[in-house]
Amino acid sequence: MKNTSFYYFLLFILNCAIGIAQTNSIKSVIRLNDSVNTLDIQQKIIFYNKSDTPLKKIFLHNWANSFKNNNTPLGKRFIEDYQKDFYFSKKKEKGYSKIKNLTLNYLKVPFKELENHSDIIEVSLKKPLKPKDSVRISIMYTIKVPSAKFTGYGKTKMGYHLRFWQIVPAIYNEKWHIMSNLNIDDLYQDVANYVIKIEIPKKYTLESNLYQSEIKKENTTSYHLVGNKKKDIILHINQGKKFKSFKTKTQEIKTDAYTKNISLKTTTSIITKQIQFIESYIGKHPHTEIFVDANTINKNSLHEIYGLPSWLKPFPKNFRWEINFFKALSSKYINDILLHNQRNDYWFSDGLQTFLMMEYLKKHHPKTTILGKYSNYWPLKFYNISKLKQGDKFAFVYQFSARRFYDQSLSTPADSLSNFNRKIVSKYKIGLGFKYLQDFIGDSIFQKSIKQYLFKNHLKTSPSTSFKSILKNNTKKDLNWFYTDYLKTTKKIDYKITSVKENQQKDSLLVTIKNKRNFSAPVALYGINNKKIKFKKWVTNIDSIKTIKIKKGNFNKLALNYENIYPEYNSLNNFRTTDNKLLSKPFQLRFLKDVEDPYYNQIFYKPDFKYNLYDGVILGIKINNQPIIPHNFNFSITPNYSTKSKNFTGAFSIGYDHFMQNSSIYKIRYGISGSNFHYAPELGYNSLAPFVSISFRRKTLRDVGSKFLTTRLFYINKEVEPGAEITERDRYKVLNFRYIYNKPNIIKRLQYAVNFELGNNFTKLSTDVRYRKFFASDKSYDFRFFGGMFITNNSIGDYFSFGLNRSSDYLFEHNLFGRSESSGLFSQQFVISDAGFKSKYNTPKTANQFILAANSSVSIWKWTQIYNDIAMLKNRNQSPEFFYENGIKINFIPNIFEFYFPIYTNQGWEINKSAYPSKIRFVITTNIDRIYNFIRRGLL
Repeated sequence: MKNTSFYYFLLFILNCAIGIAQTNSIKSVIRLNDSVNTLDIQQKIIFYNKSDTPLKKIFLHNWANSFKNNNTPLGKRFIEDYQKDFYFSKKKEKGYSKIKNLTLNYLKVPFKELENHSDIIEVSLKKPLKPKDSVRISIMYTIKVPSAKFTGYGKTKMGYHLRFWQIVPAIYNEKWHIMSNLNIDDLYQDVANYVIKIEIPKKYTLESNLYQSEIKKENTTSYHLVGNKKKDIILHINQGKKFKSFKTKTQEIKTDAYTKNISLKTTTSIITKQIQFIESYIGKHPHTEIFVDANTINKNSLHEIYGLPSWLKPFPKNFRWEINFFKALSSKYINDILLHNQRNDYWFSDGLQTFLMMEYLKKHHPKTTILGKYSNYWPLKFYNISKLKQGDKFAFVYQFSARRFYDQSLSTPADSLSNFNRKIVSKYKIGLGFKYLQDFIGDSIFQKSIKQYLFKNHLKTSPSTSFKSILKNNTKKDLNWFYTDYLKTTKKIDYKITSVKENQQKDSLLVTIKNKRNFSAPVALYGINNKKIKFKKWVTNIDSIKTIKIKKGNFNKLALNYENIYPEYNSLNNFRTTDNKLLSKPFQLRFLKDVEDPYYNQIFYKPDFKYNLYDGVILGIKINNQPIIPHNFNFSITPNYSTKSKNFTGAFSIGYDHFMQNSSIYKIRYGISGSNFHYAPELGYNSLAPFVSISFRRKTLRDVGSKFLTTRLFYINKEVEPGAEITERDRYKVLNFRYIYNKPNIIKRLQYAVNFELGNNFTKLSTDVRYRKFFASDKSYDFRFFGGMFITNNSIGDYFSFGLNRSSDYLFEHNLFGRSESSGLFSQQFVISDAGFKSKYNTPKTANQFILAANSSVSIWKWTQIYNDIAMLKNRNQSPEFFYENGIKINFIPNIFEFYFPIYTNQGWEINKSAYPSKIRFVITTNIDRIYNFIRRGLL
């Protein structure tokens, strides 16, 4: 017996020794040259072939070299993310990695940067590296540290914050997993045994996620850093210590993500509570010290959706910091245990982190709402949003994205996700999926499966798909729906109770459930009485329609997904009474917006303010049916009272959004809109326009471009002065086709539109092309071309003609304060259309045959630009006329707030003419959509 025990003990020691022997090792000797921001590195890597395949090549990740120019994958990614700081940065702010020598087992070997991937090195071996064999890679190189303003890592004001700074081997697991730096912090690297000796100027202090000792010298300090089975080495070199240690019974947490407003004792107590919670779900951390870096935390997550700004102090004391830190700690905890390719296989780690957050909120903050204490304040306490708990936001945010079909499948590579999906929506969806699985198969089975998976893959490279086999062994329930449709598609869950009937014995109910989409997933059926759950049953295999039998009970309503366990496309049709009646939904009025309520038909209202010269201040109420998460069918009615004309005016719109799947068309919107306002003193107009608009699908959600094709039929009816004859310009119809292509790249922006109009007495075609290119971070040149021609023109006068400096806007598309004014302040309002000239001419200049025009501008200082315009106008039976002008443009916010100061035209100098202020033109927009789109670029 003793011999057997001794045998197993020796076997255990041998396995541990083999495990250590098969771990890569990285030894580095480094010197920091502070004056030029460089690191001189001598590095030795012992790389093991842990696969069953002989390796002919080895790939190394050299992410420090991703900062060398604008053409690297990282440089291009910044442009995609609408960030231009790196593109226009100075050479001294960029970085690079320069390899001076590279040998394998002391012999020089050929190596090269991969084409179009300068941060990946390919090393050719003279002979294949056999399984379980190792090779010694020696590299001597210099790193130029970039500015930290680009990614959060690099040269800071007070020192250096280094992450992904050294060369590390890529992982081979059936294939080489190589990836360029894309500023999403997802380098797939194996654990290694690290030994680092680094010498830095004496004024600095070094902190890291390795164990360290130091020796102070006359002008420098030498640090000795060690760590076994570590990855993602972070070096923080700063003038003074920034990180603080918080010790629990089992762990030491080293972090700079603390706040001085919370005492050391309270912070330690909170962290201890969080460690215990995490350990109860996923077990012990592989190391005694956990390094939680605030910079890394904040970088790859949008600000949490808490509801109200922090200065209002809506939440319980320390809540905001506690939740932020739990998110950081749990994420770090998971990523220290698992070795996942988070670019292609992120769903498990993201899902587990979000699931832990949901469970933590449920246990420790079950009553905290997203509005905090303000949920009890009048009038917010009457709103549904005030009842949303912190744990409810996950399903709410996912549904917000899913309703607009902005979500992406969880098998989409992380670098192809939109920023909003990568940072928020995809994490929430898979977190909800974990909650879904837990409720469906049982808490104990799900949590047991997680612990088994983490134990089995502790510090090992493994795909998350192996979690599937563990779940399969632990439950007999069919989970194929989760691994196929839920993970690999964007199919939506949407069920509806269509009927409830008594059986012949009148002791049971026959409930018919309809699957409204092509995703067959388990659905939870509830019996409800006074909003309390009296009955719950899981129903499976509903491909189209299924009728099930349930016993009658002390409930009078039936509901699907009552607890919001799983993410659903539309939860408003989930209710029905036991006597087969749809819920009686009275109307509910809400000011501004609210979360939708399944028990009410909601109508929203808000004040509406407008202004034009003829109506004066326009006061009204905008009434609509759009909650915070919009419906496909929407309407808006805005009755107004005009204070100057003393008349009732207003507008309305009705529309339906039809979203398309698996098509090049993203959405078709059908609708009709109309308005009634004044276009001149005491003269009103009615506009009615049915329309169909087609939005084409973007290649990816990271593509900021858009394409639209819109068809509208305008009916215009204008009042005329008493006794005046009604002409073609007062009553007319125009069929309009418009195609718009827009590519708002942060450096090069292109937009063009093609417009075709068929009126009562004319047919015309025009195109508008606009291009902008930045040549410095705040300087650009703009070019616009406009060309238009009448195919037929039997109209009388110039009302439908092309204009030089102002169009007649006969379709009433522009928000003009004084559309009929030819003098005065409101005549100076400028909307770029037709030839786009800014200068005023003695007589109106129009073209009833064709027009060609070009507008250009170039930045000279801050918001100041010089503009130059040329145009040719051709009227029937007349020779072409040519026009030109130039001036100064003050461009505070493009297309939103601008001023134009003409200097010279073909009429001569403008600046020295009398009444020069009357020649200045201005752009002021009150279009909320335009302002919103300007702000949101780079976020979704």
